[in-house]
Amino acid sequence: MKVPKRILTALISMLIVAAVMTGCGTSNVTLSADKVNVMTTFYTLYDFAGRIGGDKVNVINLVPAGVEPHDWSPKSRDLNHMSKSQLFIYNGAGFEGWVGDFLGSLKKDSGLTVIEASKGIELLHAGHEDDHGLDEGKSNEKDDHGHEHDSDVDPHVWVSPKSALKMAENIKDGIVQADPANKAYYESNYETLKKQLTELDDKFSRTLSKTAKKEIVVSHQAFGYLARDYGLTLKPIMGLSPGAEPTAQDLKEINKFVRDHQVKYIFFEELVSDKMAKTLAKDAGIETLVLNPLEGLTHEQVNAGEHYVSVMENNLQNLLKALQ
Repeated sequence: MKVPKRILTALISMLIVAAVMTGCGTSNVTLSADKVNVMTTFYTLYDFAGRIGGDKVNVINLVPAGVEPHDWSPKSRDLNHMSKSQLFIYNGAGFEGWVGDFLGSLKKDSGLTVIEASKGIELLHAGHEDDHGLDEGKSNEKDDHGHEHDSDVDPHVWVSPKSALKMAENIKDGIVQADPANKAYYESNYETLKKQLTELDDKFSRTLSKTAKKEIVVSHQAFGYLARDYGLTLKPIMGLSPGAEPTAQDLKEINKFVRDHQVKYIFFEELVSDKMAKTLAKDAGIETLVLNPLEGLTHEQVNAGEHYVSVMENNLQNLLKALQ
């Protein structure tokens, strides 16, 4: 019996996810002697590196499943694993406040290839109104855990499929640089991922351009690039980090935004408390929905074989529901 192509593609994707997920989190890290060891700083980078590297890489995600990256800092064993790997991929744009010290500690002959995944993407600046869809966002130079962002730069570039395309290219280039002998293999895998991300970007553009509403309320300021690239206006409850609590004035402005724009849903995230979003929704007489910023997955999502594209598909469906 011939298996339909779309079903076969889905099965292959699930198998790849299951294979790379064995390195999710650093509690039981085993560096490989015969594969390229790749360390990533959060889930989306981990997913892309695993899909591009396939069975020739050993991808290890530093942040365990179910943990919010804003709450995480490396331990000495993590730094040791990173220094012994062949490739280190981080987001940049101030997302990982500890990276500068780590890179500064490396010996010149370490042999570690370092890739900043956000390189080449036009970055947004938070903390003021601009023409990128942010309505009176909040600046948050340092969160409750002491993690610093670069001034008021929004580091959440990956939440937009359009930006994710550039990140995937940067990751591919890094893997090829670390293992040029298998360039053709990596290029082929990259083209498959690129096709999926291009189709996702097109779907976001086509469907969101037709919605009656454009305004959304989100749990924290992680969706600026999504708003910029697909014509949305967002109102964040919290700042660049979910640890930045809103002030009484912030809450007053959010309630006004909900009323003025007849917002039907307030979005929350699985990896942070939904208490504030649900309280605001209850006060306004509206409901809540999930909008996942892909900073990490829950254990349930990992076990279900979810990945960047599938989660973003769910995000799109929830956006369409909220904006109808």
